[in-house]
Amino acid sequence: MNHPFASLKPERLWYYFSEILKVPRPSKREEQITDYLVTFGNTHNLETIVDDIGNVIIKKEATIDKINARTVILQSHMDIVCEKNNDKIHDFDHDPIEARIDSDWIKANGTTLGADDGIGIAAQLAILESDSIGHGPLECLFTTDEETGLTGAKNLDPSVLAGKVLLNLDSEDEGQLFIGCAGGIDTTIELEYKKEDLPVHYDSFKIFVNGLKGGHSGDEIDKGLGNANKILCRLLWMSTDSYGIRLAHFDGGNLRNAIAREAFANICLPRSSAEGFKTFVSSYYDTIKEELKLTDEGVNIYLEKIDDLEFIIDNETQFNLLNSLYACPHGVIAYSAEIPGFIETSTNLAAVKTFDNIIKITTSQRSSVESAKNDVANMVRSTFALTGADVSHSEGYPGWQPNPDSEIVEIMVESYKNLFNQNPEVLAIHAGLECGLIGAIYPDMDMISFGPTIKGAHSPDERIHIESAVKFWDLLVDVLQKL
Repeated sequence: MNHPFASLKPERLWYYFSEILKVPRPSKREEQITDYLVTFGNTHNLETIVDDIGNVIIKKEATIDKINARTVILQSHMDIVCEKNNDKIHDFDHDPIEARIDSDWIKANGTTLGADDGIGIAAQLAILESDSIGHGPLECLFTTDEETGLTGAKNLDPSVLAGKVLLNLDSEDEGQLFIGCAGGIDTTIELEYKKEDLPVHYDSFKIFVNGLKGGHSGDEIDKGLGNANKILCRLLWMSTDSYGIRLAHFDGGNLRNAIAREAFANICLPRSSAEGFKTFVSSYYDTIKEELKLTDEGVNIYLEKIDDLEFIIDNETQFNLLNSLYACPHGVIAYSAEIPGFIETSTNLAAVKTFDNIIKITTSQRSSVESAKNDVANMVRSTFALTGADVSHSEGYPGWQPNPDSEIVEIMVESYKNLFNQNPEVLAIHAGLECGLIGAIYPDMDMISFGPTIKGAHSPDERIHIESAVKFWDLLVDVLQKL
C-alpha cells in the first residue's frame, strides 16, 4: 500500500506509523486516535475496551504455537506534545503531521513529529494485525494524556489487565533498556499585577529570543541547551536599571515537560535610552552566542519597534517577576552518587505567560529520590513565595524503582546480544515513564522500557532514526517469540 515510507522495512510498521501521523491526538483531546484504535480492533475482530478514563485496551489470543505462553502487555501512550515553530501554520486538532524521510531519519515539517509515542502505537498495531509473528496472549494498552498529566496510567483499573509482564515502548535510545525512571512534580506560580499607563516620550519594542533547540526536559536537561525564558529574563534584569525599561508582557515556552525554545517581551523605555539599549542587546546577543556555541548554536535575539503599548505592568510586580525568574533554578540540580553520570534531580523553568492581571509561571521537577524531588519543588516554591505569589504543587507521580531480579530484563538482554552481537545498556532514565504509576497499581508487574532512537522530542526538531526503529522492531518480535 502506498504511503510516504513505503520504501522502508518492515512495511507494516511504517504503514501504521504513517497512518497515525494522519490522526490528530493532542494531550487531553485524544478522541480521534481513540476512535481509530477502536475501529482497528473491531475490524480485526479483537476484544477492544475503552475504560472510564479513556485508555484503550486491545486483546489478542495466543498464536497456535504459543498457546501455553504467558500473557504479555505491550504499552504506549496515545497523545503527543504539540509544539511548532512560530512561522508554521498548523492546527494540531485537525491537521495531519507532515513528515518526510531525510537521509537516515524521519522528520516533521516545523512541528513535533509524534514518534513519541507514535512508533510504539505502530508496533502494537502491526503485531496485532500479523498472522506470522508468534506470541502468547497479548494485551495492548494505549494510555491517554501521558504528556501533560499521566492521567491514563494514574487511573488505570487494577482489574483490567491479566498479564504480569509489561513491555513499555516509550523510551528513546536504541541499545538502552530501561528498568527505572524518575518521579516528577509540577510547581505553578501565579503573580498578580496592576496595569499602569505608559509614560510619555517612551518608545516601545518587542524583544525576541528564538532559534533554540528546546527538547525533552528529562532526557535533554543535561545537554547545556538554552532556555529562552532564562535568556530573556537575564537580558531584562541586566538592562532595567541602566535603560529605564518598563515591562508590558512576557511570554515564553509552552509545555511543562519541554525546555523553552522561544520567548518574547513587550517593553518600553525612554526615547533617549533607545539607541544605547539597541547596542546593549547586540552585545548581549554576542555573549549568549558565545556561551551556547557548542550546545545551542542557533540562538537568535533581536528587537522590533512596535506601536505604543496599551499598558505596562506596575513597577513592584516587574521587580518581583524579573528577580524571581532570574533566581529560579533551572537544569540539573544533582547527579547520582550511585550511578556515574546519571541525573538524580533537575528542574525546568518551562513557561511564563502574561494574562489579564495575572502572570502564570509553570515549572516541573524530576528526581529518582522522592525526598529530593520534594526538596527542589520547595526550592522553586520559596523563590516565588518571597514575592507574595500564589504557588501550588501538583499531585506528582512516583518514580519506578529497578527490580534486580527481573526475568524480562534477562530475556531481553539475551535476545539483544543474540540479534545484534553486542550487549545493551541496562539503566534507569531521568525522564518520567508510566511504569512507575502502573507498577503502583500492579505491584507484581515485571516491566522494561525500550524503543528506537528519537532526538529532539517535545520540539519541532523531533526525529526518529530509521535503522534504530528496525532494530527496535526486531527485538520486540524476538522477545515475544521467546516469552
